[in-house]
Amino acid sequence: METCSLSFFSSLKPPLSTGGCSSTNNFNPKRALVEVSACSYQKFLHFALDETKRRTHILHSPLQKCAFDFYKVENFNSMMALDGKTKLEMVSFQAPKIRLLRSLSIKENEGMQILDFAVFPEQEFDLPIFCANFFSTPTTNIIVLDLNPLYDVIDRRDYKEKYYRSLMPLGLKYAKLLPWGGKLTSESLRFFSPIVIWTKFTSSKYNHGVLYSAFMDYYKAWLDLMEQATAERHALQINCNREAQHRYLTWRAEKILHESIGRDHCKLTVAHDMVGVVGKTWDPGYRILKKLTGESLSKELVRRFLFNGVDELGTKTFLDYFPEYCCENGTINAKRSIIGKSFESRPWDSSGEFIGSVSGLS
Repeated sequence: METCSLSFFSSLKPPLSTGGCSSTNNFNPKRALVEVSACSYQKFLHFALDETKRRTHILHSPLQKCAFDFYKVENFNSMMALDGKTKLEMVSFQAPKIRLLRSLSIKENEGMQILDFAVFPEQEFDLPIFCANFFSTPTTNIIVLDLNPLYDVIDRRDYKEKYYRSLMPLGLKYAKLLPWGGKLTSESLRFFSPIVIWTKFTSSKYNHGVLYSAFMDYYKAWLDLMEQATAERHALQINCNREAQHRYLTWRAEKILHESIGRDHCKLTVAHDMVGVVGKTWDPGYRILKKLTGESLSKELVRRFLFNGVDELGTKTFLDYFPEYCCENGTINAKRSIIGKSFESRPWDSSGEFIGSVSGLS
């Protein structure tokens, strides 16, 4: 972990193998490629859209037309990367309680797939943010699935009780089926819930089936919360919700862009490069987006699409929200991301109580 933040992956143990999946010594690339292809992340997206349409009335987001005009592409929903091989697909919707439902999926013809799917509530609601970030190759899968809390569940017990107490049985079910994926830095925990799925596994139909089941159950749980939610009427609380979402967006957008600095000095595998620092940025790495779409477009994708709202919901900067990252010269300390406590096992107990060191989160 000394060379750069992305060396986080090098410290992780080999992916788990369950459901009779072959070991890496007996790995068959052609068979694995078929298994990965059979588990297209498009069916995850189709399920989410169909289920959302069943629960509420959704419309295409104005973001989609705005982005269409900016990118000057024939079909914004589908575009080929600069390499002529990798396909990027983007969709975005809105609904009465949903500010933005958006998805970025990347598929390369050698079997690599990425899904970055998120749902952000309107500011009148303090709902969690649905987050699914999946990366797959013929050999491995790196997964983060969560209902990201709008407010810190370690500091805000009332918020944790409101949204996660009833979901703990669901989280425990999949914590057994999809074990903890290895070291996770303490800085990232402020944006995770007690039911977060952070896991790695080898490619098999069984493992992909478990993941699809988890995605469906987690998304239906989020939609249940959405249906039950009532709009906040007090301006002060609405402003708090808006700032909390802006803080979240600022963290994610800044981390994915800022932590790409210096990566050329690191020896990265494709997985490192594509996913970035899982548990820190959770997103397809900025460097690979730049390779696929060019520097200008990749920055726009991060700020205007993946984390839309970072320039509209507030004016505070990253260092306004996170002054502990400020260097003496006023710049952001990139090394802080790899300093401090890391958690090799799930830091919440079966009732959702945090059992890690709170001091490690400061």
